[in-house]
Amino acid sequence: MATATLSSKFQISIPKAVREAHHWQPGQEFAFIPKGSGVLLVPVPKLEDLMGIAPNADPDGYRDRNDRY
Repeated sequence: MATATLSSKFQISIPKAVREAHHWQPGQEFAFIPKGSGVLLVPVPKLEDLMGIAPNADPDGYRDRNDRY
C-alpha cells in the first residue's frame, strides 16, 4: 500500500507507482468525493473521452432541471 503525507501547504504527492498504474498525467483534474470518514479521489474525464460512451442511448423522456421538483 502506497502512502503520502499532507504538506504544510495542504498538498499531497501521488506516489509514482500509483500515477503510473493509472496513467495519470501532470495537470490532470481530479474530483474529491466525501465517502464516510474518507474521500475518493476520482479523475475527471475530458469531454472527448466521453464521446460515444452510450451510442444506443435514447434521449427521449430525458428529464432536465426544469422537470424537477
